[in-house]
Amino acid sequence: YFDCILAHTGQNYDYSLNGVFFKDLKIADPEVYMDAVGDDLGETIGNIIDASYKLMAEIKPEALLILGDTNSCLSAIAAKRLHIPIFHMEAGNRCKDEKLPEETNRRIVDIISDVNLAYSEHARRYLHECGLPKERTYVTGSPMAEVLDNNFEEIISSDILNRLSLEPKKYILLSAHREENIDDEKAFISLFTAVNKMAEKYDMPILYSCHPRSRNRLEKSGFKLDERVLQHEPLGFHDYNKLQMNAYAVVSDSGTLPEESAYFINKGLEFPAVCIRTSTERPEALDKGAFVLAGIDEKNLLQAVDIAVEMVNNKDSGAPVPDYLDTNVSTKVVKIIQSYTGIVDRMVWRKY
Repeated sequence: YFDCILAHTGQNYDYSLNGVFFKDLKIADPEVYMDAVGDDLGETIGNIIDASYKLMAEIKPEALLILGDTNSCLSAIAAKRLHIPIFHMEAGNRCKDEKLPEETNRRIVDIISDVNLAYSEHARRYLHECGLPKERTYVTGSPMAEVLDNNFEEIISSDILNRLSLEPKKYILLSAHREENIDDEKAFISLFTAVNKMAEKYDMPILYSCHPRSRNRLEKSGFKLDERVLQHEPLGFHDYNKLQMNAYAVVSDSGTLPEESAYFINKGLEFPAVCIRTSTERPEALDKGAFVLAGIDEKNLLQAVDIAVEMVNNKDSGAPVPDYLDTNVSTKVVKIIQSYTGIVDRMVWRKY
């Protein structure tokens, strides 16, 4: 419906974290690669703002659409200084945990965006608490159901279990990559000690979808994983979701775990979801029992896995999460952008 330019900051430069998703989701290659990754965080953030400013100053877009809370979202700062209307999807997410770098990004981008598109009423309430205008805050719901629906046949058709010689319900799927779990020494030791205990207790393969920096951290630390913990490069969208659907349990610190769990639960599928974090920015999913918040210590993690699996076996996986059911989120977003771009230009920037 719009003439779009997709800009890639280069934040996730590895193919397994980047190119495979463009391929799986049939997204055209980005028109612009900013190559913004620097030697440290400060340089990277500076490069993102600088490169996005130069790009937008050159092409003069009518609006900027941002999703999420990564460092790439800080391109909103450049758009603000150029008087370009900013639309922020996933606005209002808060976990109230300052150790998460995303929490800082969320507040910055929410505050300077012109129109905030929240996933839930919880998120809308957090935005109101910040004093943001109610008339430019909308609840669109999460786009995850729409994305999964559009890819469901490919997910079902994936042969990843055969390729990895795994049997349904006889492996645990692990994803652990968050900065607060990997870079913090105490958290790192606590988490992977618990993972080894999990391998020992359940005596089944634990397939670890291991991000490059997580792998580097393990190698540098010399931490010895149980032989049943199988490190694997990050998997594509179709393969990973096929593995989630068939796992004995999914143990993950991914922010989208609650959305994926809620989707598969709504499909009537078994999905014992265990989140290895101590906070969540998706309380609406916890409200409905879509996942268990386990933390990263051995006792709580093992208890959480037991509870999640037993509840699934008892056909008590949780209730549907209304905010995660809509499959027309993209339609809503397009109409809001069309509705408000001109309004922001006139009312905020006095463009006539």
